[in-house]
Formats: sequence, structure tokens, C-alpha cells
Amino acid sequence: MPRRRDVDAQRRTLSAAVWAVLAREGLPGLTLRAVAEEAGCTTGLVLHAFTDKRALLRHARELLHERTGARADAAAGAAENPASAVRDVLRQALSLTDDKREEARVWVGFLAAALPDEDLRAVHVAHNRAFLTRVGELVGACRPDLAPAARRHAAVALVAQVEGLNALAAADPQTYTPHRQRAALDRVLATLLSPTG
Repeated sequence: MPRRRDVDAQRRTLSAAVWAVLAREGLPGLTLRAVAEEAGCTTGLVLHAFTDKRALLRHARELLHERTGARADAAAGAAENPASAVRDVLRQALSLTDDKREEARVWVGFLAAALPDEDLRAVHVAHNRAFLTRVGELVGACRPDLAPAARRHAAVALVAQVEGLNALAAADPQTYTPHRQRAALDRVLATLLSPTG
């Protein structure tokens, strides 16, 4: 029986391979064989950890949720005030670096698979709603004068802005540059979060 350390190392290797294949090849290229090749192992080892393509996709989405959640926690914790917390949490979710553009490609690939698949769609909805809740709470801290419904509307608009920019930047990073993404988000923030907005 393999030692726990070996199993954990194998899981990390396979996890990195799933992520790399989905980010590089998209949904059509994510196969058990492609993950095995990327990890330098057999498809049998991949099947030991992931039963099918759906399990590969779910794993990639869980990884994405963990990564972005940890960054959002750090951004909110380091913010100087509620307004900068909203801005910083949303900016950390934009596709401003190569790593974050890779995350956007993983997100788009997962979303494409989730549309016709009820179980995967439920995973997407749960994680998206968690992000909406986080942003809504940050909006409330920034604008305590807003009614709960207005906070929810602002959160939906802000999350839609960020996720829309990510999806577009995944395919066209030359148009949706980091500068343009930040500027677009800042305009929406100014409109939604100003006391007169």
C-alpha cells in the first residue's frame, strides 16, 4: 500500500495536470488520456483519482474556487477601508496576469461543460452565489445606507462585470488588457458605490 505522502504527491501532480490541460486545451481537450500524458502517468492512475471527465472538471472548479477564495480573503483583509475592500476583492478576480487568464480559461471551460449538466451546473451556481454573497457583504460595509435589495443588485452588477471581462479576456487578451479591465471595473464601481449612485 502506498504511503500517504506518495498518494498526496500523486494527487497534487494529477491536480496540476488537470488544470494545465483544461487551461491549455479547453473542454474538448480535457480527457483522461491527456491528463495522464501531462502528469507522466498511466490512465489507470488517473482513473484511480478521477472516475470520469465530470470528476476532472469538478476538481478543476473546486481548485479555482479555493484559489480565488484565498486571494479574496487576503485582499479584503489587507484593505484600508470598506471601499478599497470592494475594489481590491473584485480586482483580484480579474484576468490581469497570465495565471489569472489561465484561471479564466478554466472557468470558461467548466461553464461550457456545466450548461447541459445539472450536477456541474449546481457546482457553478453554488460557487457563483458564494462570490455574490461576499461582494454583497462588502458593498453593504461600503454603503450601509443601501437597502438589502440594492446591495444585491449592486453585487450582481459587479460580479457580472468581472466575470464578463474574464470570459472576454480569455479569448481576446489583446482587446481586454489589464488596463482596460481595471478601468471598466472602476467605472462600474464609481457608478454603483457613490452616495449619489
